[in-house]
Amino acid sequence: MMIKNSGACLLLLAALSGCAVAPGMHTTGLQRGSSSVMVQDGENGQTEARIQQIDANLIVKLKQEKKAHLNNKTPFTGVSTRGTGPLVNNQGYVNKAGVMTREEAKYVYRVGPADILSIIVWEHPELTIPAGAERSAEQAGTVVENDGTIYFPYAGVLNVEGKTLPEIRQMLTYKLDQYIEDVKLDVRMAQYNHKRVYVTGEVNDQGVQAITNVPPTLVEVINGAGGFAPTADTQLLTLTRDEQTYRIDLQALYENGDVSQNVLLHPGDVVNVWDKENTKMYVMGEVNNPGSYYVNKGRKSLAEALSDAGGVDQKSSNPGQIYVFRNNPEGQPEIFHLDASSAEAMILADQFPLQRRDVVYVDSASIVRWNRIIQNITGTMSTLNQASQTDFPLFRGNSQ
Repeated sequence: MMIKNSGACLLLLAALSGCAVAPGMHTTGLQRGSSSVMVQDGENGQTEARIQQIDANLIVKLKQEKKAHLNNKTPFTGVSTRGTGPLVNNQGYVNKAGVMTREEAKYVYRVGPADILSIIVWEHPELTIPAGAERSAEQAGTVVENDGTIYFPYAGVLNVEGKTLPEIRQMLTYKLDQYIEDVKLDVRMAQYNHKRVYVTGEVNDQGVQAITNVPPTLVEVINGAGGFAPTADTQLLTLTRDEQTYRIDLQALYENGDVSQNVLLHPGDVVNVWDKENTKMYVMGEVNNPGSYYVNKGRKSLAEALSDAGGVDQKSSNPGQIYVFRNNPEGQPEIFHLDASSAEAMILADQFPLQRRDVVYVDSASIVRWNRIIQNITGTMSTLNQASQTDFPLFRGNSQ
């Protein structure tokens, strides 16, 4: 009799405890209509998360915040991943209406060691190193030595490090004027070797790029590396300079015209393009195809995410309990709730933008959780019933 009665005890226990023993995840703590809930925080233990209803007011607020962000003409200063600090002086940039930054507009290449110059003195071929298809740039040009000097006939040793081409031309003209009447000469770059930047990550041609007379903007350098690879995240590039690492969003330049993201690179800068794995968001709970999905170029709505996951399960879901879990830029958890009991709510869902690392969760219906409890209990009861009817030596064939 003890074994048979145990099934009834389990059923009574389930009835008394309700959904507390329901298998799987559920959002019991969020269904009480409160404006906040205590959640586990990996850094601070427990913290309070505010619950915001996804309604027309929230959609209007989010659109206003996005518009204010796009209209913000504050110059890009870079966000360091190790503390904060400006990437360049704020005065180095004009606002978004400008064609280029001031720093880019005044850019000029200055010669340094390992650069190769091509110096031509017109009407005096004896002073010009002959060039040809069979001669390399080094053989056909004048190499700047490690100490920043060059040697040229009659002019002697000249310090050209840090000089522009017009300045070097003026120096040579002054020196040769003592030996040649009405000097006519030209100075050009035969090869750029002194200044370099490094491009790694999700580009088609990783490696070192020489800085030339073309302003080395971030876009220029990415193009020089063969452009973005298909796996690149254009919203997440990192620039390492002087032992500081900064995050850059080139998608803001491409789509919103934020030219401040197109920073002018300096010699020794390291640019890394991250992959798309960091752009994933997750759909869980009572959907037909739970899993992780990409937020392509920062664009994915809640409705699109639910559609990607095959929609909510019509047999087991509670569409009135759809949640989005998120960490805000300050690292604080946020919870958004959508009541999609009515299909019209999908209009709001289509206007609610998701962010990378968001978690979308669709809760199960109460009756489904109860059925799962019953299924677990009936399975246990069946096992106990079979055991009671089995001739075990322990029971001596007597189940009474």
